[in-house]
Amino acid sequence: MNVIKRLLTWWNGQTLNTQVFTARNGVKVGEDGEGNIYYQTRDAKKRWVIYNGEMEASRVSPDWHGWLHHTWDEPPTTAPLKHKSWEAPHQENLTGTAAAYAPPGSIRKGQAQGRADYDAWSPE
Repeated sequence: MNVIKRLLTWWNGQTLNTQVFTARNGVKVGEDGEGNIYYQTRDAKKRWVIYNGEMEASRVSPDWHGWLHHTWDEPPTTAPLKHKSWEAPHQENLTGTAAAYAPPGSIRKGQAQGRADYDAWSPE
């Protein structure tokens, strides 16, 4: 069943073509906390990620994002970035999910009681 799923879908992990390319040309560089695995070619010209589960670009942390886009040469496994004490941990984009942010007074929060984010206009 897993083979059929990989043949027919591209969003549930790597495709067979990506797996063959990775096996022939890829050198594993590292892995992040979510289980995503990062590769580069032997000549270090191409870099890519194999997602652990659903392919969602916001699941790549800023550290690895910079490496993937050649912003810096060293991966976070060999040269970790210095993080500030006020930085929040990386979180994937939750837009469109039940866990998405909803401001106070949003109709997605259920009851609209006590809404104070605006004053309704009433004609005189």
